[in-house]
Amino acid sequence: MPRFSVIVPVYKVQAYLHECLESVLGQSFPDLELIAVDDCSPDACGAIIDEFAARDPRVLAVHLPENVGLGRARNAGLERATGDYLIFLDSDDTLTPGALRAVAGRLGETGDPDVLVYDYARTFWSGEVVRNQVSAQLTEEGPAPFRLEDRPGLLRLLMVVWNKAYRREFVERAGFRFPPGYYEDTPWTYPALMSAETVATLDRVCVHYRQRRHGSILGTSGRGHLDVFDQYDRVFAHVAAHPELNRWRPVLFRRMLDHFATVFVKRGRLPRSARAEFLRRARAHYRRYRVPGAPATPRTRLRHALVGFGTHRTYRLLSFASRIRRRAGRRAARLRHAVRGAALQFHYRVQLRLPLRADRAVFSSYWGRGHGCNPGALESAFRSFAPHIRTAWIAHPEHHHTIPAPAQRLRPGTAGYWTALARSKYLVNNVNFDRRLVKRPGQIMIQTQHGTPLKRMGLDLQDRPAAARGTDFAELLRGADAWDYCLSANRHSTLVWERVFPSSYTTLEYGLPRNDVFQHATPADVDRLRASLGIPTGTVAVLYAPTYRDYRHTQPRTLDLERVLRRLGPDFVVLARAHHSYGEPLTETAGGRIIDVSGHPSVESLCLASDVLVTDYSSLMFDYAVLDRPIVVLADDWEAYEAARGTYFDLRAFPPGALARSEDELIGVFASGHWRDARAARLRAAFRERFCPYDDGRAAERVVRHVVLGESAGLPPFVPLAERRPAASASPARPDTDRPLGTVPGTERPLTGVPDPDRPLADVPDSGRPLGSAPGTGRPLTGVPDSDQPLGGVPAPGAAVPLTETR
Repeated sequence: MPRFSVIVPVYKVQAYLHECLESVLGQSFPDLELIAVDDCSPDACGAIIDEFAARDPRVLAVHLPENVGLGRARNAGLERATGDYLIFLDSDDTLTPGALRAVAGRLGETGDPDVLVYDYARTFWSGEVVRNQVSAQLTEEGPAPFRLEDRPGLLRLLMVVWNKAYRREFVERAGFRFPPGYYEDTPWTYPALMSAETVATLDRVCVHYRQRRHGSILGTSGRGHLDVFDQYDRVFAHVAAHPELNRWRPVLFRRMLDHFATVFVKRGRLPRSARAEFLRRARAHYRRYRVPGAPATPRTRLRHALVGFGTHRTYRLLSFASRIRRRAGRRAARLRHAVRGAALQFHYRVQLRLPLRADRAVFSSYWGRGHGCNPGALESAFRSFAPHIRTAWIAHPEHHHTIPAPAQRLRPGTAGYWTALARSKYLVNNVNFDRRLVKRPGQIMIQTQHGTPLKRMGLDLQDRPAAARGTDFAELLRGADAWDYCLSANRHSTLVWERVFPSSYTTLEYGLPRNDVFQHATPADVDRLRASLGIPTGTVAVLYAPTYRDYRHTQPRTLDLERVLRRLGPDFVVLARAHHSYGEPLTETAGGRIIDVSGHPSVESLCLASDVLVTDYSSLMFDYAVLDRPIVVLADDWEAYEAARGTYFDLRAFPPGALARSEDELIGVFASGHWRDARAARLRAAFRERFCPYDDGRAAERVVRHVVLGESAGLPPFVPLAERRPAASASPARPDTDRPLGTVPGTERPLTGVPDPDRPLADVPDSGRPLGSAPGTGRPLTGVPDSDQPLGGVPAPGAAVPLTETR
């Protein structure tokens, strides 16, 4: 008997059916049966189901002789189900990767409850994915399992059948079946939740709920929407048959009226001829099931009263008035915004005529994000080495908590913001300031950048339209013309910045200030950071931080992190950090050994807390190399990335550590120990020599002494790489040098994807030769620029913003 019976009713979804069925059969938890019910679909759905049944014995194809509708099609699948738990999935929706394993795990943790409620996300044809807005109700905190009266907020969730797993014995004992007609989920889900002795939640997106461009059947106009009245009759009949459920009548009454109001006001659902009838029937249900004293907000009470009175014209009139009021409000808001903008620009022009304040410096980072990156390190250094300078930080309000108390907090677009830009002597940013900024004589602008460039930047993006995306290159150069200083971590960066942002600024090859903390952090700091992130003692923390793809609008999920951790065992945890441009996490299964750190304000803290970095083409690898900790590169789509964005050298030929080209190879790199063996250490050493010559912990001090204090001579000398002592990893892991490189422990079997240890390290530069040639030859390495030439021998593309080697 399988653990799950997944029931999929199918009708006229041939374009989406493959994806739906594959999402079930491709689950990492294979103990399931898939019951696909062809509801006499007139398209190719029946044939598609038969194809899946022929190739996978877990698929049961059911063909109904006539179309019976969604509810009865589900009943047909229910009659054939043999699994411990029932899961219903609409045939144009999909299960997310790892969903069933997460469901099975949560069922086991909570003692096999009658009902498990999990989350969903809406997926749009544009690629946008939006999680359920009331997902907070699914928190796993507190005792579990529980009864509905312990967590009545679950009734705020969308009352659908497909966001829950039901114990089959419970369903059969209660005799639940789906009725005919629209809104057939209603008389199933309410009784199931109210009757369940044990309920549990799973705070994870398990279903992607497809929002089709032309909507679903519930979005079509027709008299079928009047079925909602029969469905609530069935709900209240169930309550009447079970007097112990009477306490739920007030909640059901409010939910019913809200549902009626939603159906009525949703444009396109009710034909004009059915509107009056709908309100008359709504009034009858109001009077039939009304519970005096049911609590509600004033606005809800008004809506319910209008439903109760059945005042068709009044309801429409108030709805029309509400729309007019909202429209007028939007117009008034636009007018206020325009007037305020004009007033602020007048204020700014006045401030530009007032004297500069030589003791003021204003900082910002990543278009108004919090205190951090190179500007954050410089702001702290200003306060340490130039305490006479008063600092201010520009950030959006949600990031103000990250700004240290001594710094003034400024909101973008306020009078204080424009005053600071007009009168501060020092302007520091890792991207460009507001394009309306007027650089004054005497002002000093420091462009810190935010990483060492692997991908093409600036003017090098002019022939890369996927990456440039309509960049105004003239504006890009105008921004660079305002820079007085540009920071660089290495010669490679200097050559790139001076070519792709050509202007008259001075480059300061002092290292990146944000990396100073790597030399100053103590073991106690590392332990504190790991504890704050919930990293178990004695485990290896893998920081997984992929970069942004210019050719992908949505977050690519290259790795099945759950599978990776299962293969690696309990000694590993993953810190998953998504690129901020996507605005969504790398995994929907965060929790346990997968810790989502996408919203953590300091990537430097994450680096210190971790033991190894796994990335693809992120500039974070250059910073992480400063720590001298293992780095593994996952280059599974190098060709696509190179084609869309372009890079300055072939990372596969000169990696900072072990290289994997697939998820299986990545697992092999860790399972065999190659991520931290002697060859990986040699690759990392060569990489550090090339890209980390100045990151010795005093970069910020050098910048402040040079720019603010005017000390052009006598700056702190650079500490040689061999003499640096960056913060040590908390993991006890040490390089494994007692076995042949390229073999799995205990065998002589070569590991796929791991370089042959007997082959010369042609991709590691000799300490005294340029990066672009192989040892003992003058032959350039493929894709690696000659460091004796400007890094521009390859055709150039251009960036949407002047500086975007974002981590």
